[in-house]
Amino acid sequence: MKNLIKLFVILVVAATAFYSCTDDLNTEPKVELSLEELLSEDPNAIEGIVSRLYASFALSGPSGPGSSDVDDDPGESPFLRGIINLQDFTADGMKNRWGDDGLDQLTTTSSWDGNNKFFRYLYNRIYYTIPQCNNLISVLNSISVEDSDLARNEARFLRSLAYYYLIDTFGKGVLATENNLGESQPLPEVGRIELFNYVEGELLEIEPLMPESNGYGRANKYVVDMLLAKLYINAEVYTGEQRYDDAFTYINKVITEGGYQLTDSFVENFSADNFNSTEIIYPLIADADNSRSYGNTTYIVNGSLSSDTMPIAQFGALEGWQGHKASPAWYGLFGNSASDLANSNDERASLFWTDGHTFEMTDYREWTNGYPSIKFRNTNFEGSSTATAFSSTDFPMYRLADAYLMYAELALRGAAGSDMGLALDYVNNVRIRSGASTISSGSLTLDFILDERARELNLEGHRRTDLIRFNRFTGGNYIWPWKGNTLEGTSIPDYYNLFPIPEQARGANPNLTQNPGY
Repeated sequence: MKNLIKLFVILVVAATAFYSCTDDLNTEPKVELSLEELLSEDPNAIEGIVSRLYASFALSGPSGPGSSDVDDDPGESPFLRGIINLQDFTADGMKNRWGDDGLDQLTTTSSWDGNNKFFRYLYNRIYYTIPQCNNLISVLNSISVEDSDLARNEARFLRSLAYYYLIDTFGKGVLATENNLGESQPLPEVGRIELFNYVEGELLEIEPLMPESNGYGRANKYVVDMLLAKLYINAEVYTGEQRYDDAFTYINKVITEGGYQLTDSFVENFSADNFNSTEIIYPLIADADNSRSYGNTTYIVNGSLSSDTMPIAQFGALEGWQGHKASPAWYGLFGNSASDLANSNDERASLFWTDGHTFEMTDYREWTNGYPSIKFRNTNFEGSSTATAFSSTDFPMYRLADAYLMYAELALRGAAGSDMGLALDYVNNVRIRSGASTISSGSLTLDFILDERARELNLEGHRRTDLIRFNRFTGGNYIWPWKGNTLEGTSIPDYYNLFPIPEQARGANPNLTQNPGY
């Protein structure tokens, strides 16, 4: 049994004033409930309230997988599901074959517009989470309960995390904080630089105040450092100004001060008992009994399996949804055939289901074209386990291997204080752990890092952002299967580096303008 699984047991408490998606920018709640009264009567409720904020990134609603915090489909719209859809299925290594009402446009990076519901889903989740954090921060600014300082700083981190995804995916929106909570007029639009500066300031302010350790699934100082490093390593994309020196400062703190260690086996990080991992810096918690959702790793595990063609119980599942498949742009990094993958010493090469499937993907809608990824599974790495309808595998949003590869990238980009010898060691540590051969200093290039990040991190919500940072997402200098909705792949316009602002949001707030090109 997981420790502290109560973190993700959804509590229907006065802390969670639900905000309408159609009016998500004017911060008027559907139901006005008194957080202040709740905390005055029961100061211990603070833990449940903060847990509810964490849960907004993984679960759909307050009453199980069929409930939703927002006016969107509870199965399709959870935050983590949106991250996977927009980060991995829009990129090179993963394809979704369902094609229902907008997924084809994501998986083929084509025909994007503001009416695609999958853009709306993530936008709505962002602007659900932010006001919830604002609510708690506002109350804790005026009353004092035990652990209120930590709770306020955790809420500020979670708000910053939600804003980070807004910066990365849509590039603009409104800046809603505790200071404008309850305003009746639609807030003005702000751009990427202003949002970046706000998040940077928030994280820098709370970083020295955060504890070095916190409960499992909760943010600590090094989780904040990791988000700062993510913000800074992508700063040139977000603001036009590179901040590699700053990114190095914080990623180095994660590595040298955080106490994290690579697990002995790669698969440990993606199994149902990965709460034992020494490598995971920040997880989103899943549990088959207490935190069930169609939007946490259940989406990844079940979506990658087929009850017709695969032994799904072997991966701890009771259902296979026949949805997600890797493409040759991912598994092709390990070889040119199923035989190459089978004969590779790299453990990561074995994590594709090849039986009955073709290496080439001539039709991404055909289940047997391409290899499903079996990287995530709902079975324990150690000991026995029982197949369940929902996943108990936590999602490793941040882990040490990512930090090692970020260090190496920053060293190659000339970050002050970085060491190329240490960068090589970190990359080789990642590769040795998986049984891959070590590389020499001459092979350590930015192109190699981009490929190694795919080998190590695909299906973990990073790929689109990586490709944009390396100038490989839009244009024609890197082509992958089905890019631009052609089998061979084709160039796509640069404005695809941002998603369109959902038309529903623009209808709710006339101050919002559409991103260029759409």
